[in-house]
Amino acid sequence: MPRVRTLQVAVQQDPGGRARAGAVQKQLPDRATDAQFRSDKLRSATGKPLIVRSLRLTPNQRQVGRRRVGLAIIVAADEAVRRIGDAGKRDLSFQMIRASRRLAESVTRRRPARANPMFLTENDLNELIAWRRRLHAEPELSGQEAKTAQAVRTRLHATGADRIIVGLGGHGVLGIYEGCEPGPTIMLRAELDGLPIQETSEFEHRSLAPGKAHLCGHDGHMAILVAVAQGLGRRRPRRGRAALLFQPAEEDGSGAAAVLADAKFGQVQPDFVFALHNLPGLGLGQVSLGEGLVNCASQGMQIKLSGRTSHASNPELGISPGNALARLLVELPSLGHGKERDEDFSMLTVTHARLGEPAFGIAPGHGELWATLRTPTDEMMERARLEAEGLIRRVAADQGLSLKIAYRDVFNHCANDVDAVAHLRSALDLEGVRHSAHGLPLRGSEDFGRFGARSKAAMFFLGAGEEHPGLHESNYDFPDELIGIGAGIFMRAIRNLLG
Repeated sequence: MPRVRTLQVAVQQDPGGRARAGAVQKQLPDRATDAQFRSDKLRSATGKPLIVRSLRLTPNQRQVGRRRVGLAIIVAADEAVRRIGDAGKRDLSFQMIRASRRLAESVTRRRPARANPMFLTENDLNELIAWRRRLHAEPELSGQEAKTAQAVRTRLHATGADRIIVGLGGHGVLGIYEGCEPGPTIMLRAELDGLPIQETSEFEHRSLAPGKAHLCGHDGHMAILVAVAQGLGRRRPRRGRAALLFQPAEEDGSGAAAVLADAKFGQVQPDFVFALHNLPGLGLGQVSLGEGLVNCASQGMQIKLSGRTSHASNPELGISPGNALARLLVELPSLGHGKERDEDFSMLTVTHARLGEPAFGIAPGHGELWATLRTPTDEMMERARLEAEGLIRRVAADQGLSLKIAYRDVFNHCANDVDAVAHLRSALDLEGVRHSAHGLPLRGSEDFGRFGARSKAAMFFLGAGEEHPGLHESNYDFPDELIGIGAGIFMRAIRNLLG
């Protein structure tokens, strides 16, 4: 029978909120300080001493209540239990396991109380939230972000940025903060544009622009970068330089390419580029991050079918695209197969269809159909296009229709660089943010992938909550609690690389 050891977890909390926990085999001093505790005994059949890694309490954990350090011991005990491994679980004190896990999970699910990195004050966060909500109320669509860009420029100027480049790739804005010593250039990227969707929320800060709304969280992403700008304004990097890009036209896939093609971007030439996107369905404040593919490629296919109109009383005298549209509505989506983690995954989604004119006396002579093609990689996209075009041409020929096919909203696949991911993981660990590669790659597309052709680039996904409305849903709103968390991760990455 394996030897049973008794493990005890001690937690020490310093004024900054850092908790150090260790599983030890000796008794604590009789006169332990009030910041030291002894856990219930955990019994393991592994016979191995365990050392629980250092962990940092999130602001939420520090603010939950009076027993702040008591909470840390729960989290530390749960970490010890998980590290013991499956082999010894049957010999553990199961009541301790269940209690610690229930309490730790309840804290994880709780909405953090405005996670506040050390470089921001509570007043800073309140003001950033108010600014984010003003952006939310006044969204602008891709390529039309003039007022939004001006609002960003005003904020960057207030932080004392060393240089502000405007009109980048359209309405893009880039702020630069110089270090005193030579070093790399680190760029962070957020997006300026909203979506052509009518918002249905009842918030006071809901969109005031009919048919336009920030339903992807770009308002929150901008607030995160402005928070970083405030921190850099108060303390410049020691070496190199930090650049903050507010990119136009992400939603239609044209913005990143336009920024990269702009001669003004040659003044920057970043070594690393980092970005985030909030992600409903992932626990609030948790992160999904991984190397390699993280976003699929996608392209919008615009199909125009032309025949001949006729009087509605004599449809046989015309050539209607109706039957062709009906077939394509069914047959195009059927070309998709597999799941996003399958090597041969592809998806075709019909997004819009129109037939003839809204009149009762005219048999239709033209029709239009829009569909989005989606594949894991750019190389696979070419095969999907050829297959879809072949089907469309056969259907159009069967019905005696002329045909035009065009492509819009073209997104390359997005892949994370290994070195860039390593830097982000280090920042996440130091900030005490839970992270994994859960859910990756995502079906959704991102034009951020284009930056990876020039620099080492990586994007992480910041959980907006498991039950939060999804991106592009009409009642979506960015969770303000993520502003401090996202800014803290970005700032930690910058300080790690630039000092």
